[in-house]
Amino acid sequence: MNISFLKKFYYGDIPDEKGGGSNYEAKKDSSNWPLWEVFIRSKNGLDHKHCGSLHAADAKMAIENARDVYTRRMEGVSIWVVESKYITATNPEEAGELFEPAVDKIYRHPTFYQLPDEVNHM
Repeated sequence: MNISFLKKFYYGDIPDEKGGGSNYEAKKDSSNWPLWEVFIRSKNGLDHKHCGSLHAADAKMAIENARDVYTRRMEGVSIWVVESKYITATNPEEAGELFEPAVDKIYRHPTFYQLPDEVNHM
């Protein structure tokens, strides 16, 4: 009777001498990997846009996974990954008190100026 066993390897688990190319230790339990936010720049000179999220053991793995998932067809020239716990965002319910101070600064939007007729496209 011939019984063969399959061993399942996770990303980064195979040692370098066995053919694995990673130089970091991946955690065995991928359910504990942190969540990373992925930003891609589609062309030089443009800004990075948020394109999604993924789980990875560390930043290097997050960049490699983001490359594989979000730039399969040469969609990007630059990738940023940020661990989600380091992103702070505004609360939509508090938007009024955060953005209202700009309302009393009418000089920021000079809509009350009379433009000469020679200026057509402003």
